[in-house]
Amino acid sequence: MVFKKTLVIFFLTTALCGVSMAARLYQVGGSAGWTSMGDVDYQDWAANKKFHVGDTLVFHHNYRFHDVKQVTRQDFKSCNVASPIASYYNHHGYDSLTLNRLGHFYFISAFPDHCQAGQKIDILVTPETSSPTPPPLSSPISAASATSSAPSLHLSWTLSVLAFCLLGFAC
Repeated sequence: MVFKKTLVIFFLTTALCGVSMAARLYQVGGSAGWTSMGDVDYQDWAANKKFHVGDTLVFHHNYRFHDVKQVTRQDFKSCNVASPIASYYNHHGYDSLTLNRLGHFYFISAFPDHCQAGQKIDILVTPETSSPTPPPLSSPISAASATSSAPSLHLSWTLSVLAFCLLGFAC
């Protein structure tokens, strides 16, 4: 019985570590989403977050009025959408992308005057630190509500179920 409890504690601890080090999902702009309406300051929104390789950005918007273009730094500054690095646009209003490298990612809206009105964001992806960081205070979205989820969250869930099976609760 002691061995069983020790094993369960080990698996639960492992599961919790997996969640704390998992890639995060961020809804750009928080509850307001990706819009040119309202008082969303995207630079301010991004300033208090730490983005890392593997994190996912979700741009939630009305697809009839907004889109997402990844651009160079120069095009970001001038709101030039003539030659984007990438274009994100779907008919569901949820454009998502995984940050796959360190450095700056620049996003703007190509709809007329939206970028000039502030619908643009500079995301800085930094290396993970060895010390655990607390979860973001606002705007991460749950894996269930995003279009994709981090594999480590699935692993943590699996380990949690295994722990309950070992205790004889769920299996």
